[in-house]
Amino acid sequence: MTVDRVLPSPEAAELVQAVRQIARRELEPRAANEEAAERFPRELFDMLGAAGVLGLPYPERFGGAGQPYEVYLQALEEIAAAWFSVGLGVSVHVMSLSPLLGSGTEEQQEALLPPLIAGDQLGAYALSEPQAGSDIAGMTTRAKVTDDGYALIGSKAWITHGSVADFYTTFARTGGDPHGGISCFLVPADSPGLSFGAPEHKMGLTASTTTSLYFDQVPVAEFRRIGAEGEGMKIALSALDSGRLGIASCATGLAQAALDCAVSYAKQRVQFARRIVDFQGMQFLLADMAAAVDSARATYLLAARKRDAGQAFTRDAAVAKLICTEAAMRVTTDAIQVLGGYGYTRDFPVERYFREAKAGQIFEGTNQIQRLVISRQLLREDR
Repeated sequence: MTVDRVLPSPEAAELVQAVRQIARRELEPRAANEEAAERFPRELFDMLGAAGVLGLPYPERFGGAGQPYEVYLQALEEIAAAWFSVGLGVSVHVMSLSPLLGSGTEEQQEALLPPLIAGDQLGAYALSEPQAGSDIAGMTTRAKVTDDGYALIGSKAWITHGSVADFYTTFARTGGDPHGGISCFLVPADSPGLSFGAPEHKMGLTASTTTSLYFDQVPVAEFRRIGAEGEGMKIALSALDSGRLGIASCATGLAQAALDCAVSYAKQRVQFARRIVDFQGMQFLLADMAAAVDSARATYLLAARKRDAGQAFTRDAAVAKLICTEAAMRVTTDAIQVLGGYGYTRDFPVERYFREAKAGQIFEGTNQIQRLVISRQLLREDR
């Protein structure tokens, strides 16, 4: 079904509608086969970049569309509803630019942002490590000062777009302070000494390449350090706030797709000489699924509107990521139940949706970490 959206302007409504049409025409028909083949569809990101989708929330002076975050997220939801792996990829790319826009110098922004916003280059966000996922302070990758800038030594894990991105927004330790000794760098993919592990064999999102990164004295020019030395922790957490909204939006799109499939099937499936949608028990189940999707959408939009208004939204982003990904897991589970045995087969997309939904509860900070962020904000407000 077409989602009944409230958008801030006619231009925004036209943009989201255009993205929806692209998603339904170019993404949805290919999703099942490409996921089965575990093939990363790089050409689709080139197409989305050329269509202006990758630059929706970024300033027009750098080639973006200058749209509010609430508009970008609703467009992203349409992409994820058509193909979750591509929605995730767009979210990660947009997040990987966030440090450059928020903390880069004007010279860095003018030199580096335009090709990234245009989609000529694809970004990745390299924060997690094998022993330091949610524990950013436990990071061990180091950036040693050299005559020409820095040399990066260490490894990163679980990197979306690993081995297929053109640059990596990378966080490395430049000092001994567990919290204040981290800095941010934009590392080109063709840098000497940078290598990649084999793609992870995941239960879902198989068209989204995920690998480890290895830094063996990788040279990085000082010009590619974003912000001052030691500001990396603050930069990373700020980018994650926005990135979590991207995941919330994608999870909502996935849940909407599962709901749509369940409703369509229930209208056609006949049991005991009646359509199963005519049984009250089925109607109540579908109603609960719809309420979960609507609630998820309202939650991420509240957070996005606070971000657009310049208000603090760390807690709201954590709530949105938690609520939306939990809703996606619940709705995709229920969608399988609606389809019965068919839902457990690959003849229908809901089994894929179910596998993909699980990832949402894990990346960009597990949902346990979201609960920790929310509780800390509550305690801080009580002081």
